[in-house]
Formats: sequence, C-alpha cells, structure tokens
Amino acid sequence: MTWGWPALAALFVGSYALKATGLVALANRHLPTRVEELLGLLPAALFGALIVVSTFGDGQSLVLDARAAGLAAAAFAVWRRAGFVVVVLAAAVATATVRAIG
Repeated sequence: MTWGWPALAALFVGSYALKATGLVALANRHLPTRVEELLGLLPAALFGALIVVSTFGDGQSLVLDARAAGLAAAAFAVWRRAGFVVVVLAAAVATATVRAIG
C-alpha cells in the first residue's frame, strides 16, 4: 500500500489544526498593521518561490531549459492581462515549441 492518501490526510489535518491553533491563540488580539500586511503578501511570495524552484531547479543544480520559455510566455500573458486558459496555453505552447526545436 502506498502512503499517498494517508500522507495527504495527515497534511490536511495538520494544516487545519495549525490554522485553528492560530485563530484560537489570537482570538481577541490584533497584530500590528504592518505584520498583517506582510502576512497577506506571504502566500504570493511562497507561490513565486515555488514557481522559480520548479522551473530552474533540477535536484542540486540550476538548469535553463524549455520550462523557462514556458514561464516567460506565461509571465508575458499575465502582464498583458490574459485569461487563465490563455496563460496556461501560452506556457504549454512555448514549452512544447522549445522542446521540439532542440
């Protein structure tokens, strides 16, 4: 038996418990405004870091391959305010084109 589903369930329960613990611990207290602003930016920063590591990382080394072209195409589409489907398609087409060429 694989540990996939039990691990996913454990992560779900742990994540929910951690969130609930924070809500209970800070029930009637307010964090400073600056801290709340920074906490609001944290998910975007973590997501950006995950994207960079997934795109340019390969184990213990950095690589520059077709994924970088896909990321660049997606970033351009986001910058031009394209819809989600267009962003994903642009990234897929760019990545597939670079892989087909080289």
